[in-house]
Amino acid sequence: MGEAVTVTGMVLSAMPVGEYDKRLVILTRERGKIAAFARGARRMNSPFLAGSRPFSFGEFTLYEGRSSYTVSSMSISNYFVDLSNDFMGALYGFYFLELAEYYARENVDESQMLKLLYQSFRALLNEHIPDELVKVIYELKTMTVNGEYPQVFSCVQCGNTEGPYVFSAKRGGILCGECREHEGMAMSGAAIYAMQYIISSPIEKLYTFKVSDAVLAELKKAVEQFMSRYIDRNLKSLEILKSMY
Repeated sequence: MGEAVTVTGMVLSAMPVGEYDKRLVILTRERGKIAAFARGARRMNSPFLAGSRPFSFGEFTLYEGRSSYTVSSMSISNYFVDLSNDFMGALYGFYFLELAEYYARENVDESQMLKLLYQSFRALLNEHIPDELVKVIYELKTMTVNGEYPQVFSCVQCGNTEGPYVFSAKRGGILCGECREHEGMAMSGAAIYAMQYIISSPIEKLYTFKVSDAVLAELKKAVEQFMSRYIDRNLKSLEILKSMY
């Protein structure tokens, strides 16, 4: 067993193993997505009982093995209890975790993805921001952090920066009137500006605006179409979330 390392991260998923253990998938700032075994975490008197659950954020001290880690200790600073105890909040939260797990990779710097996940959970707890707006911001920024975002600053065909535009997931962004050739969905200037803001703004500034219901509907449709072209598997938590509407 290797030397102990301490990482900052969030538990993305937890699976029972054997009689008392758990296998955790943790998104860490320093080492990306890792798998770690929490021995005895399902015992009622285990110091790992509370922290070996999804949403748990804090510091984890681990021993590195060949293909996984073993948890030595954990210091949880935020369990996001209010989120996990709220039915709809938990559904959104589990979807955010699953999307993060889909994109996260091992042995890479995931500080931006971890920050985005943490700030998005805080936004879900803010009653002044609609959950559906938090969702679309999180989705678009997750793709941006991972280099798969649409071109919404100029026409993908000719580079024209003057609207009006349509959005084409197939073409990877917006098309001006001369290049659209009967494809794409019409998008208002407000919706395009919102996408530009989400893509270009630092994570700390993401959840500082609101949009009309009409603009939100445009954003949801555009982002959903774009994601369907880049995500190559069905996310179970998203299917459950959609079934609630």
